[in-house]
Amino acid sequence: MASATLMPSSSRDHHHRATPSAGGNRPASSPSPGLREYGHRTTVSEVFLTNWQPGPGDSWVVSAQWPRAHTFYEPIAGLHDPLLLIETVRQAGILLSHVAHRVPLDHPIVWQHVRYDLAPQALRTADEPAEVELRITDHDVVRRGKRLISARQEVRIRCDGAHLAHARLIYSCHSPTAHRRLRGRYGDLAFATSRRLPVPEPVSPQLVARDHERDVVLSPTDLPDRWQLRVDTSHPVLFGHPVDHAPGMLMVEAARQAAQALTPGVPMLPVSLECSFERYAELDAPSWVRARTPDPVTAGGARRVEVGVEQHGKPVVAARITGVPVP
Repeated sequence: MASATLMPSSSRDHHHRATPSAGGNRPASSPSPGLREYGHRTTVSEVFLTNWQPGPGDSWVVSAQWPRAHTFYEPIAGLHDPLLLIETVRQAGILLSHVAHRVPLDHPIVWQHVRYDLAPQALRTADEPAEVELRITDHDVVRRGKRLISARQEVRIRCDGAHLAHARLIYSCHSPTAHRRLRGRYGDLAFATSRRLPVPEPVSPQLVARDHERDVVLSPTDLPDRWQLRVDTSHPVLFGHPVDHAPGMLMVEAARQAAQALTPGVPMLPVSLECSFERYAELDAPSWVRARTPDPVTAGGARRVEVGVEQHGKPVVAARITGVPVP
């Protein structure tokens, strides 16, 4: 079971009163009505989607805008942070689950798998915010009656008109009753958050190519390739909405930072990233992150890193990252 539940807004009637207008043309800097709720973000500035419309067949076109700078997903040597791509795919997947597949907002959406492969040159920042287009096609759609159970989305992404990436997202949808049965007592948000552990000390921000301790998600251990996951529920981006477990984007960031920590002093750009989610990581027990490099560095400096996250001795996330030195 995935550890990346995308929890709903607390307001259950948004689904009926805040439907974005398909095909409408809005200023790129202004999200369509309801996109904040559909993206499961409580802060407007963290919603990157601006519009959506149906495409041919079982496809959709979602528009987004990336800021020139971001407080957490900061540009890297004049390039947009690739993890903006995963966050945008995350928001688009949630949006379409609600507006295209009519999944109610009180139904949690759970990741099984996410991947991207990108062209680094298309990440270059400019003087204006980047205009991003996602062409999303549904595959392997499973329904029970009219209710969506799971789907795989293939995504072609362009940035300022240039091909940027191909991405894949596999997710499932759960009714509130099924979610409570699955999560047990941890499905109670107040209970889960009341048991959260103190946030451990961070590794040096420089080790993971970060500028601020608050953005470091790894804590040191006595092994150079093993860390404790830092779960700071007060982080305004990684915990942009209330959740009862360590969220998926935190796991993705942990994998990125673990891969970076194996190449200290050489900032690496993750040009390919794949994460499979096995189970939830609870807030009341430590999670452990470990990284290894199965292959030698290529002539061009590319390095593949495998990262695993476990809790109670059981796998939570398995990730594979290919990074290249930042130009």
